[in-house]
Amino acid sequence: MTLTDVELYTDGACSGNPGPGGWGAILVAGSAEKELSGGEAHTTNQRMELLAVIEGLRALHRPCRVKVYSDSAYFINALEKKWYAAWRRNGWKNSKGEAVKNRDLWEALLEQMARHEVLTQKVKGHSGHHYNERCDALARAAVRRK
Repeated sequence: MTLTDVELYTDGACSGNPGPGGWGAILVAGSAEKELSGGEAHTTNQRMELLAVIEGLRALHRPCRVKVYSDSAYFINALEKKWYAAWRRNGWKNSKGEAVKNRDLWEALLEQMARHEVLTQKVKGHSGHHYNERCDALARAAVRRK
């Protein structure tokens, strides 16, 4: 089966941490683009960063080869350094023996990632990158709606 190549740009925002939060995601496949956003009334920035990726992957109706662009070191490091594998192995405890924060979202993310071939790319936030800036605007608009 040939997989469709998709780029997924994501960002999360929070007013206060915790506080009202929003996320934005943009899916790009060829010349087609789809914008997604949402939020929660009481959340954290890290939760919104993860939710942006989850919802972006969830919006894909069939398995794809997805390159996820994010300015979240939390998300990128957990995947590239495979922190999630150690968390699973250790019963969802971190290296300090504490419960992993946002376990529910990490589990949902890993479930969505299992459907696709996923690569990650760190982008510098607020550096003029078109899609990152647009995702930031979507996330901030979602915060204002909460």
